Amino acid sequence: MMKHLQRILGLAFILFTTYACSMNNLPRNMSLKAFDPHRKDFVCKYEADAVPPIDAQAEAWLQEGLRVTSRDLWPKERDYAKAAQLWQQAADRKHWKAMLNLASAYAYGEGVPRDTERAVQIVEEAMKLGIPAAFDLMGTYHMEGRGVKQDASRAYAFWELAADMGSPSAMAYLGRKLRGTYDNPPSVWSNRKVAFKMLECGVAQGNGRAAFELGLVLDGADKSLGDDYARALKVLHEGVKFGSMESARHLFGAFDDGDPLVNNSKDPGRAGRYRLLTDALEHNPDLRFPNLDKILPLPPAPLPKWDGDEDTLIDAAKQVMPAPAVQPTPGSQHTGRAHIPQGYALPQTPLIPAAEWHGKFDRRQAQMTPLLNGQTALYSGYWLAQLTQSVREFQREWNSRQVPLRYAQGEAFDTPDRRSLGEYAKVLGVQWHYMGELVKLADPAPPIEVARGIARMSRIPTPLVICRGGRPCPRTGIWEPKIEGDHLLATVFHDVNRQAYVEKGQPFPDPRDAHLDIDANQVQWLWADNANQPAPVGKQITLTDLHDEQGKPLA
Repeated sequence: MMKHLQRILGLAFILFTTYACSMNNLPRNMSLKAFDPHRKDFVCKYEADAVPPIDAQAEAWLQEGLRVTSRDLWPKERDYAKAAQLWQQAADRKHWKAMLNLASAYAYGEGVPRDTERAVQIVEEAMKLGIPAAFDLMGTYHMEGRGVKQDASRAYAFWELAADMGSPSAMAYLGRKLRGTYDNPPSVWSNRKVAFKMLECGVAQGNGRAAFELGLVLDGADKSLGDDYARALKVLHEGVKFGSMESARHLFGAFDDGDPLVNNSKDPGRAGRYRLLTDALEHNPDLRFPNLDKILPLPPAPLPKWDGDEDTLIDAAKQVMPAPAVQPTPGSQHTGRAHIPQGYALPQTPLIPAAEWHGKFDRRQAQMTPLLNGQTALYSGYWLAQLTQSVREFQREWNSRQVPLRYAQGEAFDTPDRRSLGEYAKVLGVQWHYMGELVKLADPAPPIEVARGIARMSRIPTPLVICRGGRPCPRTGIWEPKIEGDHLLATVFHDVNRQAYVEKGQPFPDPRDAHLDIDANQVQWLWADNANQPAPVGKQITLTDLHDEQGKPLA
């Protein structure tokens, strides 16, 4: 009996140690270097270089999930269950953003049953893929005790690891903690050199929180610490472009009060616009304003006139995306009776025009006997000529060449070209089959970002206008940049949110000002038009496109 008990205890010990070892091997329990707030240096790495590639279908699922849960929707209209399903599909394809969104859905029970263990498991899967943001989120889980044991020391260690791997979110958070002028743990430490490097690296990746924190560091009075009002103003302005509500609120207060940040000058006009942007970002944090300078350039540039419509102000600052190419619809290339206007098509079931229906037939299922050649059309609409017999190959081929032709009610049918029937022309009859009136096709689906309300559509002017970044801007409007060749920083630089509104004669934005080691001459800028139009005095904010420098529409 004793030996049997010993065997059971021994087996239990083996199972326990095996389980303990397996738990220790999980990413959540990985060995970590202790957080060092007084580290000597920080090397900037970019998240875009660390994450795996994303396939188009997975990205479409991610975006659709974001659309159905958009803050632009009323709470009851948001479909978190559908979003979780879509993010699961995208996560199955290793879409890292979808994986983290799905983890958050489980962590907070949005669209799926609350399951913190499942949330942690999903984050661990992303950690195995080397996703910097996954290590950042695991730090948050440790700080909150969400799915793991609460441990602030491990949280900071995860955040530091995430920052070293390239997470701009972790850089923004730790940069804030290290920006102090003296140590006051655990809220702040004094390591401004590293704080600057982290925050600048976050800004280089378009992180709004990093821009806000860097702007606050610069917006001070002690020049010996690197405080710089002029630079702070530009950085906070960039933060608004990156979607930082805090940056917009800070600038609203600065211009409203006339702070040293804005040269002690009150500017109610600018303050009011920053306030509206603050409200918009509070309502929808997904918004970005890369073309902010179209509506709110920094002084001394004059403010363009504005019609007072908040939507105009917000939409003008959003990114612009090319409208989908117009694909010719069937029949739009035909002329005469065969012409079908672009965007229209014949219905699947012929419908008699309401004005010509007298109760003789059911309009929903109109089944008319074909009419013989020489008769007149009973109803307005499109009619198709077909041979009464089509048993031979040449007869079937003749039928296939016919296209629907439109006749008004009472019009006589034209005599079809029957010369191709040769000796059978007198034998074979022609019947006219009613195809119905046209129906309007649905408009092409806009880009998903437009459907989400975070972008607007525009047409790219032709011929294309392209300019190198090292040259003065040849035209006013929105410009989108791209680096030529296989540049090492292409992955982090190529982002539609790097669009810029530039006035004629002004220089293009220099990537080095955004802490990116890219020569301005290596950047090509594509003109997307959308210049503000002349007003009686100055310029007026408009959403129009395809205009020349004098405001005249282009052909």
